[in-house]
Amino acid sequence: MQIFHRIPAILGFAISFVFCHAARTDEKPMMKAVVAHEYGAPEVLKFEEVPRPEPKEDEALVRVIASGVNPADPLTLSGKYAREFGTHLPLIPGYDIAGVVEKIGAKITKLKVGDAVYGYPTFGGGWAEYVTAKEWEVAAKPKSLNFVQAAAVPMGALTAWQALVDVAKLQPGQTVLIHGGSGGVGSFAIQIAKARGARVIATASTANQDLLKQLGADVAVDYTKTRFEDVARDVDAVLDPVGKETLPRSYDVVKQGGIVMSLVARPDPAEFKKRGIHGAAISVHPDAEDLTEIAHLIEAGKIKPVVTQVLPLSEAIAAQQQAATHHTRGKLVLRIADDPKG
Repeated sequence: MQIFHRIPAILGFAISFVFCHAARTDEKPMMKAVVAHEYGAPEVLKFEEVPRPEPKEDEALVRVIASGVNPADPLTLSGKYAREFGTHLPLIPGYDIAGVVEKIGAKITKLKVGDAVYGYPTFGGGWAEYVTAKEWEVAAKPKSLNFVQAAAVPMGALTAWQALVDVAKLQPGQTVLIHGGSGGVGSFAIQIAKARGARVIATASTANQDLLKQLGADVAVDYTKTRFEDVARDVDAVLDPVGKETLPRSYDVVKQGGIVMSLVARPDPAEFKKRGIHGAAISVHPDAEDLTEIAHLIEAGKIKPVVTQVLPLSEAIAAQQQAATHHTRGKLVLRIADDPKG
């Protein structure tokens, strides 16, 4: 009889266990991330737990090991260009990633679970333990780089590549003037131009003259002491990530038929027509094929990232404040997980 008296209690426990277990399995997996719930200065960023994203059928879920910090990140965070960038709140920054494929959607054909990848998710999300990415936004991580080094590459190198190779169509023997040669884009632009067989004139401050030479610049110009117009003449192309007065001053150093490319302003068509030169406003886009070409140059020893500082994800505010100065030497990277030696 005692056993029958215990049946309701046992049943109650079993039912309770089933419902509790079901509730736990229905809960979304969580992850640590840096999130902005409002637009503004770096101080709006919060380090918190959020639901882990689930990849769509044409996406891969990437476990992020490291994520780069870019000079354009504060612009995204400000909300001034939300329409142009396609951003929305809540916002997780991070447009440079290096990590390992954790899960793939049904339509993914080129990636598999366990692949080490690096890339540029169009809408960010890299300052988190996991991010989803389209197949055309990532490529195989260069084997010669660790994940922190690889995370310093995508956006800066893609910008330089798409400007010099796709737009300027830089050829061997041509001369290119690269402003801000010690920065995230400029440091890659120097190396890509040299890999293309071009002659490179690059500008930077006094403290970064040694870096310009290490990267391969044929002529290093200290813009605090020398006007670049006194050194650069009849160049085939100019790459300008600086803007302000640097852009219009660059018009007269370009030979007829040459091109001026700006990352931060729209060049003046009337001025170009007057001088018989071309101009282009450069915007970067993710491209797995370009990332693969860049990886080949990295493996060949022709391109190397310049990583100035590595910070934990919890120090993203400090990283964003540094990016906002536009005076970072090379790239700053956030380490999100231990390097799995992939």
